[in-house]
Amino acid sequence: MLPKEIVSVYPALSPPTLLASAATRACNALALLQTVAAHPLTRTPFLKARIPIFVFPFLNTTSEAKSFEHLRVTSLGVIGALAKAEDTKVVKFLLKSEVIPLCLRIMGTGSELSKTVATFIVQKIMRDEVGLQHICATPECFLQVASVLANMVIALTEQPSTRLLKHVICCYLRLTDDPRAYTAMQTHLPESLRNGTFDNCLRDNPAAMHFLQQLLDKLAGPASVVPRPGPDPAAGGAPHPAPGHGPGGSHGGPSQAGPSHMH
Repeated sequence: MLPKEIVSVYPALSPPTLLASAATRACNALALLQTVAAHPLTRTPFLKARIPIFVFPFLNTTSEAKSFEHLRVTSLGVIGALAKAEDTKVVKFLLKSEVIPLCLRIMGTGSELSKTVATFIVQKIMRDEVGLQHICATPECFLQVASVLANMVIALTEQPSTRLLKHVICCYLRLTDDPRAYTAMQTHLPESLRNGTFDNCLRDNPAAMHFLQQLLDKLAGPASVVPRPGPDPAAGGAPHPAPGHGPGGSHGGPSQAGPSHMH
């Protein structure tokens, strides 16, 4: 019944003719699915039934109307509930379902709330070794993530958000656990994260300030001291990112990596 409620609003997504009442009904169904996704007893059958796929059409919408934004945020909540479990099976499902490109687009164009939830999802995926290897295995994947993060930092200098900035910093910190990404971050971390631009923003959030200082201290050391947990990813490397450029190209998996991609 819950997927039926969700599917019933698909025709109103394009062209965007969604009524507020229909959006509310769909969001109520999504909220219940979020509970199912979060519970350890129902999470696995939830994945096996591939029910999360039902929320993807909402994540693909671009209308700025409140009803659409409400749908996107609530849909991200379902994916976030899965990602929060920090379960490798969940991470593999999300990677196979191409969730990262959807999240990256929202991180670049969404509201503050949708950006925050999307960044949280990417952060949780990267916390798993499988997720980190996927992102750092090819220049294309790494560039998409690094470019979006750099653009977010630029935007945050104009419209600060402590909660969002904390997740961005945590993403950068996790990327430094990959030796190739670490090398790129040493020279291409946004300057505003180094020069105290966000000191006032982070003053009331000691945890975020700690993560930022940890990031800066880590990047101040030689690349050789960076540990590589777990097995090495496929051959290939993360290139130096070009801050300010938006994501582009396909978000390929580790199988696309190869020596010719090294920068």
